[in-house]
Amino acid sequence: MSITKHIPNTITSMNLLSGVMGVICAMQGEMGLAFAFMLSATVFDFCDGLSARLLDAYSSIGKELDSLADMVSFGVLPAIMLEQTMGESVGLARYIPLLLAAFSALRLAKFNVDERQTSNFLGLPTPSSAMVSGSLCCYVYFCPQSFLAAWAHGSWFLPVLAIVLSLLLVSEIPMFGMKVKKGHKLLDAKRIVFLAVAVGVLAVTIVLNAHFSVAVFIIFSFYVLENLLLTLIARLRR
Repeated sequence: MSITKHIPNTITSMNLLSGVMGVICAMQGEMGLAFAFMLSATVFDFCDGLSARLLDAYSSIGKELDSLADMVSFGVLPAIMLEQTMGESVGLARYIPLLLAAFSALRLAKFNVDERQTSNFLGLPTPSSAMVSGSLCCYVYFCPQSFLAAWAHGSWFLPVLAIVLSLLLVSEIPMFGMKVKKGHKLLDAKRIVFLAVAVGVLAVTIVLNAHFSVAVFIIFSFYVLENLLLTLIARLRR
């Protein structure tokens, strides 16, 4: 087998390694570093699929390895970040966000056997769920005086967020994807709106000199809300 056939799996392994490093940082309370490793895992997750398509290096092992890596980077890591952000003062409620790891596993298993999700998704993709959770924890870490920090350290906000994300992960709600695939029309109205909002949010964040993590949180929260709104509109039109 040509060495190029191993490139996608090597990149996927870097995704997994990033997730493991992120978990270690999160357990030590270093949410900034944990989120940085989550972002690097996202880059590797994008690049492994892209390289597999470019090199025509698909394999059953690669598919399973990708799910295992995503489970750590986008399931276990965000769940631990949420749990650590709540702290010990809230009692047993701090462990509720760990449900996110279990539902992420269900989501990934469902994706592997569901042939309907070739271009778009049914249910919230695990990287998007992780971005919402990880960016929020990072922002709270660097901006402890913000109202989001006050909510996050309470006993209800993060558990409710984790439960909502968990239900969205295993839902049948259509969610558009952003990866370029053969025969996949990337730029349609919903994606153009999302990209326009993302650019606008980034611009405002830079102008206000706010921490970049709040931009990531707003952008991916908008992604969720846009898909929910599109689903509601589609059902009202029936």
